[in-house]
Amino acid sequence: MSTVLTVADRVRSAFDFSVDKFPLSGPESMRTPFYGLFRSDNQEVVGRPVSRLYVAHQTDDVLALVDAASEAFDGVADVECYFRDGHYVSIQPSQEQRLAVYGTADNVFPRVMIRAGYDGKAFKASLGYYRDLCRNLSIMRQVRQTTVSIRHSSGLREKMDDLVRSFQTVKESWATLGDVIQHLEATQVSMVDFLRAVYGEPTAETGRAATVHKNRTEAIFRRLRRERFQSGRPDIGSDFRVSAWEAYNSIQGYVQHDAPRRGRVSAFGRAVAASSDMAVAKAETLALELAV
Repeated sequence: MSTVLTVADRVRSAFDFSVDKFPLSGPESMRTPFYGLFRSDNQEVVGRPVSRLYVAHQTDDVLALVDAASEAFDGVADVECYFRDGHYVSIQPSQEQRLAVYGTADNVFPRVMIRAGYDGKAFKASLGYYRDLCRNLSIMRQVRQTTVSIRHSSGLREKMDDLVRSFQTVKESWATLGDVIQHLEATQVSMVDFLRAVYGEPTAETGRAATVHKNRTEAIFRRLRRERFQSGRPDIGSDFRVSAWEAYNSIQGYVQHDAPRRGRVSAFGRAVAASSDMAVAKAETLALELAV
């Protein structure tokens, strides 16, 4: 069996259900102009109410996106799948080269994140990176051309040429993202000031707020020191200066791996949640501003 078929099987296995549309009723079966979306396997509500004309995309449409990415990237080595009010797929290209950020101990590899939601918004294909050192899967959304919008529709097989061109644009942005990462690594920042800018100035807090602030700060510094040791960087000095690359990843890594989450969330689900976290967005903005 070829790699592409194996990848397709994994996507079909993860999304082995349809999303169906049914009319929504008011009190005493009163008719409404709204429809709800429901998973066929567990009847859970998906997304938000839609109109009569809305056509829900299905697993075959997600597979068309994956196949287009595979064609643009000369193959897909692996996929991860997650569903939360839409389909999320992380694609690992098979022939893209790694980027050595700090010697060979701090490498990053390209990852493509596909988001196909049921929220009335366009599908998104974003190029991010997977960092071996900390197992971070991150998308820097402010880096030019790393994200493209794809029109939300069903029957995407009929639009494969356009899809492949979109993923080709994403692929070509890997060089730009690599330049940004190298620039961040070359920029020194104060970790104390960086944390203060992202999370705010510590105050005379008491009770739970003080505990949350203290535990978060300690967890971020533990992660930062551990990663510096593993990569062969020197320990943090008394001035607490690190690269902007490390500062951003310590916060992104904390949110992805360490921050409390309600219920059981898969590793990929935590990466998805971190991609829309406000603190991660602030850390990205600050790191890029400091590296100008």
